Order: sequence, then C-alpha cells, then structure tokens
Amino acid sequence: MQQLSKISTHTLAQAGQRSSWQAELADGVSDVGELCRMLALDLPDGQYAPKQFGLRVPKSFVAKMKKGDINDPLLRQILPDVKETVAAAGYTHDPLAENTQNPIKGLLHKYKNRVLITTTGACAVHCRYCFRQHFDYQANMPNTQQIAQIANYVANKPEVNEVIFSGGDPLNLSHRRLNDWFDAINALPNIKTMRIHTRMPVVLPSRVDGDLLDLLKNSPKNIVMVLHINHANEIDETLQQKCQLLKQAGVTLLNQTVLLKGVNDDATTLCQLSHALFGAGILPYYLHILDKVQGAAHFDVPLTRAVEIYWQMLENLSGYLVPKLVQELPNKPYKTPVNLYP
Repeated sequence: MQQLSKISTHTLAQAGQRSSWQAELADGVSDVGELCRMLALDLPDGQYAPKQFGLRVPKSFVAKMKKGDINDPLLRQILPDVKETVAAAGYTHDPLAENTQNPIKGLLHKYKNRVLITTTGACAVHCRYCFRQHFDYQANMPNTQQIAQIANYVANKPEVNEVIFSGGDPLNLSHRRLNDWFDAINALPNIKTMRIHTRMPVVLPSRVDGDLLDLLKNSPKNIVMVLHINHANEIDETLQQKCQLLKQAGVTLLNQTVLLKGVNDDATTLCQLSHALFGAGILPYYLHILDKVQGAAHFDVPLTRAVEIYWQMLENLSGYLVPKLVQELPNKPYKTPVNLYP
C-alpha cells in the first residue's frame, strides 16, 4: 500500500541515524521481478502488481523460502495474486466493522476490558490476507499530542486493564516513538498488561535488539507478545534465539495463526507448527478463520473443513499445543469460538 510505504519512510527519517534493523527494513523487497530472481523463479506472464498494498517483504524472510518453488507456503502469503481483484460475496473493506469502534483517533474499543491502539500503519511485510489492508491509517494515526489523549481516555475507563499495541506493526516504530507509548501506558495504574501484536521478530529478527529488550524488561506491566506465524518453516534457529531473549526479558510469548488455503489447511502442517512453536518457547493461542476482507477470498477454507482439521489436531496433539479455533465477527465484544458440533 503506498500510504504504508510513506509511513515507513517517515518513521525512519524521524529516528535519525538508522539502526541495523531499520537499514534492513529499508532494504526490503518491493519488486516482484527482484523477488523471483532471488528465489530462482521465472517471472509469471502478466504477474499482478497492485498499485495499492503492493509487495513488501524483508530479505531475511525471503531467505526462509524454498528456491524454485512457486507454491512455497511462505511465498504464497506475500506474493500478489490477480485473484485479489475478484470481488467475492460477503467480503468487504472493513470486515470487522472497526470503523464503528473508534471513539478517538488511533484507538479501537471493541472489548470491555481492553483497548487497541493503531500505533502505526507500517508493516515490514504485506501479508496478502491482511484484514486491515484497506484500513484508513492516515485518519487513525495518533500523533505525539494524541498519545496523551489516548492515555487519558484509558485512565478514565477503570474496566480497562489491558492495552494492545497494534497497527500496522507496533515494532515498526522507532525506539524513541515506542518508548513514548510505553511511558504513557506504564503510568496508568488501571493497566495490568501491555500486549504487542507483531510479526517483526518473525520476518525481521534483527528488530529484537538490546534497546527493545531493555524497554520490555524495565516495564512494570505484564508484557505479552502475540506473534503471527502460519507455518513451521517460519521458525528457524535465529527466531528461536530471539524468542529466548524475549522470554529472558520477562515477555510471555503467544502465537496466532490464520487458516489459509494452500498454506496450512491440513492437520499435519498445523501439528508441525504447534510443535515448532512450543520448541521455540511460544504457546499456540489462536487459530483464526480468515477474516472476510476484500481481496483475500482465494485463501478461504470452508468452515466445515476447518472443523474437520481441528478435530484431527485434537486427536494428534496434547491439549496445551492446540490453539483455540475462533472467528472474529463484526460487532461482537469477544472472539467467537467456532462450533465444533455443527
């Protein structure tokens, strides 16, 4: 998405001198031809190149993909597909009706005890099934002054005890900017937990640097980091090492997965993922039914098939390795558990 790229560049400029991870971020791949050359693939005839929400992926994530395999499960998640242009019934630009849960700029208050802050519109990677790929980040990007407004809103909601940093990806923020958010939320006595939803340690592990670890370690709040990993091939030795550093800093690591056709829509693949997650110190948390966002219908797995896969997972995994099968529905104040007895 063009606006995401602009935000990312602006973030880097604000940070002044680039750190190692910021230089890697700026050096990411945004051209399909370059990506195909890196993976020893022929550029498909008529390859789709969207003007909005285009290709964006760090080279460190490309390195995890299998060369010569157009059906690599990691590549399928990030390679633009002309199927994205096909309109599908029930698929919309705002599948979770977030625009109706936006009391002040930059803040979503959908669940009773927690709020979500869209700290940035920038991501290191553009996942083709992203439910916020059409979200109006420019209208919901809190500036420095609005950090205080959001903190004041949360302070006056005693029922709120958890703040979720989201985006985009909150770890796309510079250390200075992220520290501003931590300072504001750390000062709120009603907040017990800060949760960070991120894909950065997976696609750009250099983001887990000393500055970030110190920030997390020194927070008086419980810190939960929810990673987004869809396939065991995303977990390598480098990510395992970064997860150990995060755990040593006192961070609880969870994972959420999206069930995606052609990527992980079978029990064997998902069982392998659960074992790989646990081996890296990450607890499987959610297995999401695909959000019905316009452009992602070709990733859809029918609900009946999802339930069938889930029963197979229950049969083959210890209970603590089985994520909750859920669906996020618009205007519901909770994640909706999928009915296993249809």
